[in-house]
Amino acid sequence: MAKRGKSVRSAPRRRKAPVARKRAPLTSNLALLQRELTEALERQKATSDILNAINSSTMELQPILDTIVRTASRLCDAEFALIYKLQGGKYHLAATNNAATAFVKYASKHPLSPGRGSLVGRVALEQKTVHLPDCLADPEYAALEYQRAGKYRTMLGIPLQQQGAPVGVIGLVRAVVRPFTDRQIELVSTFADQAVVAIRNARLFDELTESLEQQTATSEILQVISSTPGELDPVFRSMLQNATRICGAKFGTMNLYDGEQFRTVALHNAPAAFAAGREHLLIRPDPESGLGYVARTKQIAHIRDLRESPAYRRGNPAVAEIVNAAGARTLLIVPMIKDDQLIGAISIYRQHVEPFTEKQIALVGNFAKQAVIAIENTRLLSELRQRTDDLSESLQQQTATSDVLKVISRSTLDLQTVLQTLIESAAQLCEADFGNIWRPKGAAYHLAASFAVSGKQKEHSENVKYLGSIGLEPGRGSIVGRVLLERRTIQVHDVQADPEFELREVIRIGDYRTVLGVPLLREGVPIGVITLTRCIVRPFTEKQIALVSTFADQAVIAIENARLFSEVQARTEELSESLQQQTATSEVLKVISRSTFDLQTVLDTLTESAARLCEADMAT
Repeated sequence: MAKRGKSVRSAPRRRKAPVARKRAPLTSNLALLQRELTEALERQKATSDILNAINSSTMELQPILDTIVRTASRLCDAEFALIYKLQGGKYHLAATNNAATAFVKYASKHPLSPGRGSLVGRVALEQKTVHLPDCLADPEYAALEYQRAGKYRTMLGIPLQQQGAPVGVIGLVRAVVRPFTDRQIELVSTFADQAVVAIRNARLFDELTESLEQQTATSEILQVISSTPGELDPVFRSMLQNATRICGAKFGTMNLYDGEQFRTVALHNAPAAFAAGREHLLIRPDPESGLGYVARTKQIAHIRDLRESPAYRRGNPAVAEIVNAAGARTLLIVPMIKDDQLIGAISIYRQHVEPFTEKQIALVGNFAKQAVIAIENTRLLSELRQRTDDLSESLQQQTATSDVLKVISRSTLDLQTVLQTLIESAAQLCEADFGNIWRPKGAAYHLAASFAVSGKQKEHSENVKYLGSIGLEPGRGSIVGRVLLERRTIQVHDVQADPEFELREVIRIGDYRTVLGVPLLREGVPIGVITLTRCIVRPFTEKQIALVSTFADQAVIAIENARLFSEVQARTEELSESLQQQTATSEVLKVISRSTFDLQTVLDTLTESAARLCEADMAT
């Protein structure tokens, strides 16, 4: 037993050394894997942060670029990072982090061109990644002012490309000579791709915004045209204002041309010294001035710097005034052409030297075309507005009809509610001051429902009191009587001028003028009349008469529904009463059959049934 015990204890001691030797590399590998996992998680989080910034800041590029340079600098252990954007053939500083103020100031004032003398220039030239372990040891590196301001040594630059075309450069620098690793370079390449996405999104958004601005401006101009038909001055002012604003100009002028002279018809934001007395000023342009060129060629005049123009150098008074008094430098003049004839021009000015872009020139050209066709646009807009009004009116009528049908379906037992809804809808949609519905009662027709617009309540109250006290029969003396007599729609343009109209009291009370009467016909027989009244002479239109006829048909349906319901209800009550009687008779017969020798029981049953069925208090 002792030997076996010793053998068991000694075996583990012989295996301790190999296990210990194996554990050290495993621990080292685990630590390496943990570091790699941590780095991967950091990269994924950074990528996620940038993508979130792109998603949440589509309209603002700067926050995204700031996030990219901040993240790239942190994860790649760089002193600072930079992003340059390509603009006008040169690369301009767009974003940086942790860079010294002196460097940012210098870099902002000195954009870089493609070339081997700088990191950005070399990346732009070769359109591939450039890694300089030590820029001061690079014989081609010549951007020494940049280096002194930034105090960096190791540099990494990666191109930003969109569909193969350069759009910028992302760069990272270190203050000491310590090259970036392959993994860091790969990571920065990922950030470069994200920067390209952000720049593209921002460009698309800018284009969309620009397009929206142009559409909005066009809409505003069309609204001015529609609201001031035949008046060109408001249209010209709106066009000039929008052209100046959207194109980033300082001020603008618009002139009409009579074949010899230009006449100023609109000014926008012009300096006071220049604008004074210029409204409707007649200008005979110098042949060498911008207006002179337009008058001679009917082409666009685009002058980069008025101070360098021949007219200014020769001392032309008009050109000198606009340069000296208004501070104008860059000028764009777009002609307004109609049937190949020059009829005017739109001019916009900048107070600094910056040529207008092709898009801006095209936009002003569109405004010029709109100015030429303003009158035609006014006509088209008037037609469109009329069509819109027609559709709106039709929708109102359909809505009112739907409301009435809903009331009819819900108020089978309440005919008064249906008639009141009908007359209110008819009067309001047809722009009547008063509305009435007349129903037969005996030999005459009496007021059944009435409505008056706001402001006519006093007259309405007196009218209802008077009309409710009379009955109208077929005849020529009233509109209701004529409708009943002829069984058709009757309209009198002015009842006060109608020699047959006899209801002078309603004229005195309500000042009736135009009156419309529409019959409620059931199988050709009148069962009511709708009347609408205006207190001015303004006949109802064909559409309005057709609408009232529709309401009349609905009133007939409602009346017929109420009549049928009443008949059904009466028949139901009759059947119920008959059933009760039959039941009582059956009960009496049962008592008789069961009580042949008990006459008192039979008589008691008879008297109880008789009293119950005849609703008597007692029976004997």
